[in-house]
Amino acid sequence: MQFVFFMTLPGLVVLLTVLAFVDQLLLRTGRTGALPWRNSARQGQVSATGFEQLHAALSPGKQSELKERQSALVMRDDEEDGAPPRSTVDLTSGKAVIRLPRARG
Repeated sequence: MQFVFFMTLPGLVVLLTVLAFVDQLLLRTGRTGALPWRNSARQGQVSATGFEQLHAALSPGKQSELKERQSALVMRDDEEDGAPPRSTVDLTSGKAVIRLPRARG
């Protein structure tokens, strides 16, 4: 009977709340090795992920936000973004000025 309760939306919220509480309790006591979803490489708030996925299932705006966040993690982030261009090309005169970056060292 408990399984049927957790298959409903209120039951899912209760289950996520209990898992978040257990996750935070074990995180603060330093016993995160007991949880299957935590390992030594994983840092941060794991308990928030379930609530974000629930929110995304009910709100299309949240789905877009999560997709945008995932695509931002894949994209390259250059230090030179937003800087003025180093090289210029003048098509009318047929000249190109190429400035190489300074060697670090």
